[in-house]
Amino acid sequence: MNSLKRIFIYTFLSVAAIVSIFPFLWMLTSITNKSVDVTQGRLLPGTHLIENLKTLFATVDIVPALINSSIIAIITTFLTLLLASLAGYGFEIHRSKGKDIIFTILLLSMMIPFAAIMIPLYRMFGSISETAPLIGIDSLGAVILPTATTAFFIFFFRQNTKMFPKDLVEAGRIDGLSEIGVFFRIYVPTMKTTYAAAAIIAFMNSWNNYLWPLVILQSPEKRTIPLLISNLGSSYSPDYGVIMSAIVIATLPTALVFFLMQKHFVAGMMGSVKG
Repeated sequence: MNSLKRIFIYTFLSVAAIVSIFPFLWMLTSITNKSVDVTQGRLLPGTHLIENLKTLFATVDIVPALINSSIIAIITTFLTLLLASLAGYGFEIHRSKGKDIIFTILLLSMMIPFAAIMIPLYRMFGSISETAPLIGIDSLGAVILPTATTAFFIFFFRQNTKMFPKDLVEAGRIDGLSEIGVFFRIYVPTMKTTYAAAAIIAFMNSWNNYLWPLVILQSPEKRTIPLLISNLGSSYSPDYGVIMSAIVIATLPTALVFFLMQKHFVAGMMGSVKG
């Protein structure tokens, strides 16, 4: 009976792994084939990898798009970690009825879809475009600010802070540390797995963000990589080999970040605290 159960489990996991990995393998195969081969569903590697890459770099400015996406993702991730962890720390360590009410309202804001606040956001950034062009319409700052932190990340840090040993806070205060000192010298090093998990999620969300950059960015030189890929696919006769090449290049940074931090990611998602 145990053998049958084990066979069933391994069979199910094998099928699930194949289903999960197949799109990525098909994408890697597609970058080596012609566009017509991709549309016909060819699964064998071809000989057009170099041609597809040459066409990609010759037809679109992918390097500026990668730079724009990198700037947005890195700054957004840094601000998310800083602001969300400060808020989560404050909500959990300094408890009060007023803060619990504010936190509840914050959680309720997660129910509002971004599309519902997109027009008010656009008008707000439009009104400050002349006085503050760095965060106005058609600026990278306007992409970063609305996503610098979210209610989800504040909730994530507060929930993980519940596992944080409160005695360390008291010990730090007794040693003469200020509240900021306790946060940066005790809390941050102890919660490194939580920071790692949040960093991966924030980086991937920012890197793959499509809707808001599409609305707020207007100049071709400000485009991010998702917008560039979308433009490649919207042409009259899209070259799917070139599109797949762009997608693979766009996938590499997020895949690299995840694989470098996957151990911390698993521990952080489980609410672990490392000393």
